[in-house]
Amino acid sequence: MGIGYRELADILRDAIRRGEYLPGSTLPKQEELAQEHRVNIKTVRQAIRMLEAEGLVTPVRRRGTVVRLRPPMERLGIDRYAKSKWKFSGLVAFAADREASGREWKPTDQTQQVRKVGADAEVAAAFELEPGAHVYERARLVKEGDTPTHTLTSYYRPEDVEGTPLVDPTPGPAGRGGGFAVLTLQGLEPDSMTESFHARMPTREEIDLLQLPAGEPVMILQRQTYTRDGRTVEFARGVHAASRFSWSYTFKIPD
Repeated sequence: MGIGYRELADILRDAIRRGEYLPGSTLPKQEELAQEHRVNIKTVRQAIRMLEAEGLVTPVRRRGTVVRLRPPMERLGIDRYAKSKWKFSGLVAFAADREASGREWKPTDQTQQVRKVGADAEVAAAFELEPGAHVYERARLVKEGDTPTHTLTSYYRPEDVEGTPLVDPTPGPAGRGGGFAVLTLQGLEPDSMTESFHARMPTREEIDLLQLPAGEPVMILQRQTYTRDGRTVEFARGVHAASRFSWSYTFKIPD
């Protein structure tokens, strides 16, 4: 009696983890796998789908089943927002992550679209506004080379950012030091923030935008930034491809 698709998936998974199939390489053709393991094509396809769902392989047109590259970029925790970076060195958060990971970056790795929109319930609550009140929305897509890594969409009160680089749709950070430096020049220096994360499966739009393989979840960020006197100056939502980041936090343990 031949093996089932789960057993075949186990064999292929172990081979990937042992390095028999290196990241970026292509698995043998399905017909070859069927012949080698004495199973039918249906069993091979089910095994491959199982590995796709685990994020180990992805189908690539005209190539076949490719072992996924998994070099996660280090996403700094509180250090990515250090004032020494954006206030004095002009380094925005996504660039701080790249430098910490030994990766190159350029300002145009970040695209952006800026528009004035009506605040949804979540945004309105963050700014203590009525739902539908006008806010500026600044939506960014960040790439590493040709590969999208995440989106980040920030919201601001119009009176805080009108006429500043934060409402300029030119691709890249909003000038030296990015948005936090712009807010500081407006007399609204960021002083504290709350970040929260959760994981979920992506929407169809997110799959297309982030070029996600089958089965990969996304990490959802929510960030609220405050001045020293407690005024909310930014509310942001981000969608991160889960396999493209490792998340690192270093902090002093509170008493």
